[in-house]
Amino acid sequence: MSSATSPAAAPQAPDRATGRERRYDIDLLRVLCTAAVVLVHASAEFIDAGHRTTGILGDTAGRYAVPAFFAMAGWAALSGAPVRDEARLLARLGRILRPMALWTALYLLASYVFGGNRGQAGEEAVRALFGSVEAAFHLWYLYAYVPLLLLLGVVVLVVRGRALPRRSAVLLVALAVAPALLGDVTTLTGWAPPDWTWSVPLSSVVYAVAGAALLAAPRRGPRVLWAAAAAVTLVVLAVYQLTVRHPAAYGSAAVAAVTFTVLGTVAGVRVPERARPLLARLSDASFGTYLVHLVFVTLLAGPVAGHLPAGPWAPVALAVTTVAAAALSFAVSLLWGRLGWRPWLG
Repeated sequence: MSSATSPAAAPQAPDRATGRERRYDIDLLRVLCTAAVVLVHASAEFIDAGHRTTGILGDTAGRYAVPAFFAMAGWAALSGAPVRDEARLLARLGRILRPMALWTALYLLASYVFGGNRGQAGEEAVRALFGSVEAAFHLWYLYAYVPLLLLLGVVVLVVRGRALPRRSAVLLVALAVAPALLGDVTTLTGWAPPDWTWSVPLSSVVYAVAGAALLAAPRRGPRVLWAAAAAVTLVVLAVYQLTVRHPAAYGSAAVAAVTFTVLGTVAGVRVPERARPLLARLSDASFGTYLVHLVFVTLLAGPVAGHLPAGPWAPVALAVTTVAAAALSFAVSLLWGRLGWRPWLG
């Protein structure tokens, strides 16, 4: 799928009719952010195992990834490959929701078989319809990403087509009124449904719009200044997370500063011709990598962190397990892509 239509971890199918030139800098950013997500989740395993400083520093190094994904989503929806009609918008959403549903079911099944929570299997399955579940906690991002794409797509269709996309608008309104409606259901019946998390925070909308502007800008200033600013903001974020709050909210000033300086550093970078085919394949495999990586993080980072004694080896162990988990995740995603399973597995 083209980088003009696949903004982030969640893919959108290529629109070959647009004839847009592939943005390899966006491909590079997507691959970096996908690897950074693996680092964040591996870091969480180290924090849980008692290696707090190492884990927080690893989390800091990848904290920009989720906001950057929202920024790439905004760029694709508003500038890179805006939808032409409602059918294409709904098709894009379907290409996210189908793998999301399948992987949610797989993670729930694995939790049922290996996690020892068989008594809560039904409750977890119901929660998956309303919001993130523990077995697949990393999919929380998609509960915000889907409404964001729907919102931006409807705006584009209304502004450019000057017509109301009826089905998409109805779906958008349904997502908006669902929390209040469920609250009324609780009042009337006494049944307390799970929390509704199919929603997008204002901070994510701002990342999408401001990120789209930055990624689409023809001139962004000297790259060395962006890189220097990224280094400084990473240090500030590390200090903040070590002394004030961990994890830092994605909408916090420190995370926003890191995110936009990283975007400015990578945006527009020229990727060598010989590296472009591999980078494109990795980029196309990023959504599947995001969906499956928790398996390898759990199998590798968790046991290593749990058996590692206190000492200077924790950063090395985190780096090695992160690289291994990311490599295996990309590898299996590339494999099922070659087998033609990407429409279902991502």
